[in-house]
Amino acid sequence: MKKFKFKKKIRLKVFYFRKHFVNLCIAGILCLLGGLTIWGGMQVTQTSTVAGVYYNGDTTSNKVSLMINVYWGTEYLDDMLKVLEEKNVKTTFFIGGTWAVLNENMLKKIDEHGHELANHGYKHKDHDKLSEKDNMTEISNTHTIVKELLGKEMNLFAPPSGAYNKVTVASASNLGYKTIMWTRDTIDWRDHNTQLIYDRAVKNAKGGDLVLMHPTKNTLEALPKIIDTLQSKNLQVTTVSDTLDGIIA
Repeated sequence: MKKFKFKKKIRLKVFYFRKHFVNLCIAGILCLLGGLTIWGGMQVTQTSTVAGVYYNGDTTSNKVSLMINVYWGTEYLDDMLKVLEEKNVKTTFFIGGTWAVLNENMLKKIDEHGHELANHGYKHKDHDKLSEKDNMTEISNTHTIVKELLGKEMNLFAPPSGAYNKVTVASASNLGYKTIMWTRDTIDWRDHNTQLIYDRAVKNAKGGDLVLMHPTKNTLEALPKIIDTLQSKNLQVTTVSDTLDGIIA
């Protein structure tokens, strides 16, 4: 009888241990998922470990910038330009070289509206996987195209997919470029949700923010409200160069 009770106690202990272990695992998974959800909708603050890479502008200022990366979404650019004009806002378009070749008229229209043009590489490659020669080719080809089409020089480079390493930064620097990342990412290329894009762009917004976006249908829908909200926070929406003014070497 005692042996039976002893075995029963052991089985109960094992049962409770398993129960608590499973509960802890479930709680851990829920916390992880919750954290990822919050992360996806909030500002992503990063600190560069490589000199010459900028994740934000002057945080002591009231300036923020909408950095628009362009390789596709041409059909939304006309209306985005109209919104920016109506709101009296100038910003920065990071141009893909292959896109520029095929969309000369739209490139000229962006320039004619007074927006800053910057470099987003030629074929949207992951620059952290490229040699020094290939890094420089991707950047310089786009530079040459824009200069030939518009007579404009550029000095800001945003690595496609945010993929860079020390070779990328050194290559850009050798070509007279600063490497630009972002403070907050709307992730509009993946999440086709106007409210979510808006929330990611404006939540806890502050001076120096660089807000990454693309020409998408939902970004276009969110754009007027994004600008209005940022301005209501006494933030000036301006170009990346202007936002970097005061901290860029």
